[in-house]
Amino acid sequence: MSILSRRILLLSSAAALAGAALLGPASAEDLKITIGYQTAVEPSKVPQADGAYDKATKATIDWRKFDSGADVIAAIASGSVDIGYVGSSPLAAAASRQLPIETIFVVGLIGPSEALVARNGAGIEKVADLAGKKVAVPFVSTTHYSLLAALKHEGVDPKSVQILNLRPPEIAAAFARGDIDAAYVWDPALGQVKTTGKVVLDSSQVAAWGAPTFDAWIVRTDFAEKHPEAVRDFVKVTGEAYARFLAKPEAWSVSSPEAGKIAKLTGAKVEEVPELLKGYVFPPLEEQASDKFLGGATVKAVAATSAFLREQGKVDAVLPDYSKYVTAKYASEALASN
Repeated sequence: MSILSRRILLLSSAAALAGAALLGPASAEDLKITIGYQTAVEPSKVPQADGAYDKATKATIDWRKFDSGADVIAAIASGSVDIGYVGSSPLAAAASRQLPIETIFVVGLIGPSEALVARNGAGIEKVADLAGKKVAVPFVSTTHYSLLAALKHEGVDPKSVQILNLRPPEIAAAFARGDIDAAYVWDPALGQVKTTGKVVLDSSQVAAWGAPTFDAWIVRTDFAEKHPEAVRDFVKVTGEAYARFLAKPEAWSVSSPEAGKIAKLTGAKVEEVPELLKGYVFPPLEEQASDKFLGGATVKAVAATSAFLREQGKVDAVLPDYSKYVTAKYASEALASN
């Protein structure tokens, strides 16, 4: 090899090394996160719209909308979703089936944001009137759980009710056609069925009867083990959104940018967003890691929900311990990084 050739080779190698140094660690692994979200009206829709999660995690995020928690669980089980938004019932069912997941943030305790609505003229005034009627819910959802809990509390045999498995968009359409008599659902479908129906009860009443429900963010265990910083930063951004809302909820008015962003992502009417935000009790980041939530009570809630689902024949078995499916680690680390 000539001296000139050797010089060209050395210069080319040096240039390649310099380029790799400039690119840094990101060239070795460009992090991509697939997140399954639902249309619940809650504060974290704002950072989602603003791209705050992408910036904090330094990742490219693929947001995928799902109509039910059961669909999110199926996507997580297949490995196509890394982080997902689910209700307590599908969460408990997934844990009971030993799906490798962890609960990382309790979104909120569900109240009026989920309700049982009877179609006008269906002859339904109370839960007892559901016997012999067609009632639609997304199966293994929080509303399915709440419906079964309400029937049990009021002494109505579930077998006497024709309970149909429909996704929220299908529920709204079937309700409008008069194909079903009632539905237990959440927004935006809830707002649609209310236009030709009346609320029989909501989940705050069912909670008072001893069957509370909640929504949560969960993560695939293998993803969390590989990318703990990204999970921590996801939790931190979510907590910051909640803190902004809780500090001044009246600022999230109909005319606010926040309401507009939430409406766009959820399909809810912008004028209804402020009221819909009142349908949850949102725990701040400071409480997430405490024994009120991820540090204790959430494990007990998942276990209790699983026991009820087993009683209703919706899961095959109940585990002796559900603690591995709930973690306060990322909430604690998010707090410490503030």
